[in-house]
Amino acid sequence: MPDTPDRAAAPVREVGAVLPAAPDLLRAALADARSPRAPELSPYVPERPFPWNGAATAYAEPGTAIDVDRVLRLSLAAPAGTPGRLRPVPSAGALHPVRAHLLLGPGCSLPPGRYAYDPRTHRAHRRGPAPDGVPPGALVVLTVAASRTAAHYGHRAWPLLLLDAGHAAAALALAGATTADVLVSLDADGPLLSAAAGLPGAPDWQDIWPGTEPELPLAAVRLTPPASPVEAEPPLGAWAALPRASAPTPQPGADTTPPRELAAARHLLHHIAETPGRPDGTWHPARRPGEPTDATLESRRSAPPEDLNRPLDEELLARILATARSARPDGPDWTVAVGGATPALYAAAPGRPGLDVRAVGDARPTLAHWAAGQHWIGTAGAVLLAHGCPEDAPRATVRSSHLAAGYAAGEAQAHATALGLRSRPIGSWQQADLGAALGVTPGRDWVVHGLALGAPLTPAATSATPAATPATTAATPAPRPVTPPTASAAPAAPPGEEERP
Repeated sequence: MPDTPDRAAAPVREVGAVLPAAPDLLRAALADARSPRAPELSPYVPERPFPWNGAATAYAEPGTAIDVDRVLRLSLAAPAGTPGRLRPVPSAGALHPVRAHLLLGPGCSLPPGRYAYDPRTHRAHRRGPAPDGVPPGALVVLTVAASRTAAHYGHRAWPLLLLDAGHAAAALALAGATTADVLVSLDADGPLLSAAAGLPGAPDWQDIWPGTEPELPLAAVRLTPPASPVEAEPPLGAWAALPRASAPTPQPGADTTPPRELAAARHLLHHIAETPGRPDGTWHPARRPGEPTDATLESRRSAPPEDLNRPLDEELLARILATARSARPDGPDWTVAVGGATPALYAAAPGRPGLDVRAVGDARPTLAHWAAGQHWIGTAGAVLLAHGCPEDAPRATVRSSHLAAGYAAGEAQAHATALGLRSRPIGSWQQADLGAALGVTPGRDWVVHGLALGAPLTPAATSATPAATPATTAATPAPRPVTPPTASAAPAAPPGEEERP
């Protein structure tokens, strides 16, 4: 994979060095990921064959309550006729590190049991039985394999892995919500999720399964048949009580001593996913914003940057912003930046439809600088921004901010697609202290994720004028109408290298 131009040559690195204590590592890692330090050059890590080689089980004919075939095809499967790099779920650098482990009870189009899903072949590989008395429906545990993302993005990789898992959770929820009741947890205990999926914990993985790459669980999605009784807690404990499921196939190089940044990313993600006080997590019902059709879910794509420079009208912007803001109660806040004749940062109007001005001026050139120097962002029709996650945020906030931002961007992208809009998620942000740029306390309000939007290429869109941008006649003026400083010499990053998930 090509390297970004601002990368520096890697010095000789010590491996196996003692990592700092987890809280110190988290704060330092968050500051480092947000700093202008360029990722070091690392050896290219090729995609390895899918490691789970249990028997591939055929999907039953449609008619069962939970059509696993359809849900996976509309959410995680690589579209037919592509090399697998344009999946409906966005992914940083098209690396697709998220994997899905299926825990299926009765009422699904696969027999009850544990499965690992291969998105390139759209096959579920059986790994073991289901516990006795498990309720109907499906649990999907989402894990990440970090090595390729860490090799390419270095110290910036771990936030992208969290965002990527959030996008995958949204894709599963959107695909399942038409025919099932869907609940999503972004804070269930990581070790419990590992045990439920029949996996070792990350610290013990390579001792138990040498020659294989650890997978770190970050989120879970639950699908139950409509009108079925739903227990107060998901059956994670029943799955975790089973013996460990079948092992992946060992592969050369998968258990070599990892570079320090990969080891740190694994250690960090394992740490922030631990929630022993509330192991089952909180489960929120999924929504289907804008009622996207199956065709909408299949056609989601990250649009080329040149397709994103047409402005949107205020009504469409307000609808997409509302979708992002309401997707997760535990997520960061959202704002939208636009240019045109009345450039400004807009927030949702409190208590009524529409937008309010948060700050006057064109923030898009600054956003382009903050997003690894991607100059095309400076001419995007609009840029949605998820922001929050203070520099000293505890691990639960860091986890929820990034997972929920990816989840909300996934919902917003599906809604935008249903409305005929073009969109492209923006994952990597450096020095993006939005609060400080707007004159409030530094270090408290950082950009976590973004979604660039453009109007469709239609006769109406091509004839749009700057008047199509939202007017600045908000009921409540911005308390500090300032524009973030614009960087004049941002290093350019090639499209597709830094902007996704």
